[in-house]
Amino acid sequence: MARRRRVPHRGRRKKGNWFTRMSLPKKILTISGSLIFCVLAAGAIFVAAKMNKVETKEIAAEDIEVNVEAEEVGTGVTTVALFGVDSRTGQLDKDARTDSIIIATLDNATKEVKMVSVYRDTTLDVGNSEIAKCNAAYSYGGPTQAINMLNRNLDLNIKDYVTVDFGALVKVVDLLGGLDIEITDTEMEAMNKYIGETARVSGVKSKKLTESGLVHMDGAQAVTYARIRKLVGDDFKRTERQRQVIELIVEKAQQTDLATINAIVDEVLPCISTSFSATEILSYAKDFAKYSIGDTEGFPFEKTTATVVDVGSCVIPADFAKNVEELHEFLYPDEEYTVSSTVTSIASRIVSVCGRVEATDNEVLTNSTYNSDGSISSTVIPSAGTSTSTGNSGTSGGTSTGNSGTSGGTSTDTGGSTDTGGSSGGSTDTGGSSGGSTDTGGSTGGGTDTGGGTGGGDASTSTEQ
Repeated sequence: MARRRRVPHRGRRKKGNWFTRMSLPKKILTISGSLIFCVLAAGAIFVAAKMNKVETKEIAAEDIEVNVEAEEVGTGVTTVALFGVDSRTGQLDKDARTDSIIIATLDNATKEVKMVSVYRDTTLDVGNSEIAKCNAAYSYGGPTQAINMLNRNLDLNIKDYVTVDFGALVKVVDLLGGLDIEITDTEMEAMNKYIGETARVSGVKSKKLTESGLVHMDGAQAVTYARIRKLVGDDFKRTERQRQVIELIVEKAQQTDLATINAIVDEVLPCISTSFSATEILSYAKDFAKYSIGDTEGFPFEKTTATVVDVGSCVIPADFAKNVEELHEFLYPDEEYTVSSTVTSIASRIVSVCGRVEATDNEVLTNSTYNSDGSISSTVIPSAGTSTSTGNSGTSGGTSTGNSGTSGGTSTDTGGSTDTGGSSGGSTDTGGSSGGSTDTGGSTGGGTDTGGGTGGGDASTSTEQ
């Protein structure tokens, strides 16, 4: 048997593993690299877990409708559609009603945010060439149809949206510790009718308010404040309240700690539907503290209210093309803009459905109370100390009965009569008038005006005290 040849070791075998054999600088680099990898991996898992809670709905590019003339609109600005839905079941797609429609722009350079509320009862082309209240678009076809409605009517180039239900905002406000909001006695009374319902639907506890003035509100109270409508100013004032609450939320969120932000993310993401990807959400979130809220407005700028056959009580743009021009001047002041042929066509169709209208003064619209059919019942402008009652055009007959009191001013019925003077006591005036009526003056006492109208006339019952 042949003997195995013994091969001598060429060197001494090193003891220990690969790490122990490294030099100190290499060990430090290896440890640092491993820690960074672990942090990044943990962060990725954390973010993925968070983003997995969002209802992400990617909208295919071919499904987004943009007017040819608007393809370059908003360069350097991110334009997003924000929808607030009145959902009691968590439904954030079609069939949900949009109580709030907001166009938000973010200047990518200055980080300034602008917001424009589109009044939900505005007559626009909601799809299939139908002129109707614009909030119908979301209920017909969800966010895609609602985005296309905004793009088509307003020459915008919106591709992304965020939809929330009011329960999400309740939770956000509560986690931020509440908001301080100034309210009137009338607003407090209206809020107290609905705070309980808002709290119940949102799954939280709240209580009625006991005082007006500057009030520290919890989530249910603040969201109820943003949703009350049947007061002076109707939806015109409501959209102002909605933008006010959003501004206060942003301001307070920018001052809060990371733990609170994390809690908000956990609570709110399941109540959000958006077209933004996780990467896009993070890219915008990292600069959140730099954002500033600029001017906010309501659209249309020049408008009136009326009841239209087959549409109902609605907001009608006066000179629609001019309104769209003003919108672009507000959102994109550095761009030159001319309305598209699509907008011109829609303007003509709005006139054919609603008639050619004159704008009502914005101060009147925001200081008026409205009848169930959307017509103005009465107007009180506090700064002027005057009371104005305006009826829509049509033929109406009615009875005006004044209780004991004192009044002075001028009452004019277009196509009727003019009465100037002051009276003390009670009075009854029965007659018919064609057209609208305006009563300017200050009054003390109580009165009830009951009228019945035909056509586009005023059919209302109102009490002024």
